[in-house]
Order: sequence, then C-alpha cells, then structure tokens
Amino acid sequence: MKHNSTAKEQSLHPITSGNLQLKPTPTEPVKAELDERIRLALTAASEKKAINIVVLDLREIASFTDYFVITSGTNERQVQAISDGIVETLKRAGTAAARVEGYKTAEWILLDYGDFVVHVFDEKARKFYDLERLWRESRRVDLPPELVSEVNSSVRSES
Repeated sequence: MKHNSTAKEQSLHPITSGNLQLKPTPTEPVKAELDERIRLALTAASEKKAINIVVLDLREIASFTDYFVITSGTNERQVQAISDGIVETLKRAGTAAARVEGYKTAEWILLDYGDFVVHVFDEKARKFYDLERLWRESRRVDLPPELVSEVNSSVRSES
C-alpha cells in the first residue's frame, strides 16, 4: 500500500515522517527551564485562582509555538479575570500579546505570545476541546509548586 500524506498530515502526526519512525514522547512530566514570561503568566493565573494549570512542551511536534499554557476558571468573570491578570502582568514586564481571541464570550480565551500560547477556558469548554488529549504527543512540563496555586493542586485531573 502506497503511503500518501501531505505535509499538514505529517505535522499533525509527528510519530511517523516518511520512512523514518520516531520514538513517541514519554507521557511522564518533563522538567523544563521555563522562560520568565511563562513563569509570570503562571503566577498571574495562579493569583486569580486559576484551576488545573498545565504547560505542554510542543517544541518537538509543532512549528508555530513552543509551549501551551492551559488553565481554567469556574465562570465567565473568572476566565476574564485570569486573562486580564496575565495580559496586564506581561504588559508591565514589556511583553504585549500579539493576539487575544474569545474575550467577550469568555468560553475560551486565547492569548498569543508567539513562542507560547495561553488558553484560558471555562470548565465545560476545556472538557469539550480537550487540548491535552489533542496534543497528547506533547510533553507535560512538571511545574514548580510555587508557580501554581493551592486551588490547582486540589483539583483532580479527569484524564
């Protein structure tokens, strides 16, 4: 059987690329030195009581960004507050978002900083879109305890 795949399909399925078989990435969390801007975003989200904060390392599987920061709020107001906190903190540090999407509906707010993208979801949308499953080939970054709130550690992951 002849294998016809487009470049897009290959980028979406990085495990096989032509005849080269790549090793799947491990599912255990990886220790990574996070950029100071990502650390600021995590701290800002944590200060707004964001829940279930996750950082995915996409460097080996995506060309459009290096990291996803994924978090949730319990309602529209909190989702917007988390987003506002991150945007304001990074702006004060000299980094403005290249793009902000979804702010009005606050179901899924996307903050694009180029080499990392922050996704702030309401709980229902996060379960529906399930970025962690969609990007399961990525590596989850093991976050230092001081960068995530107590709320984050008390929420059970429903993987």
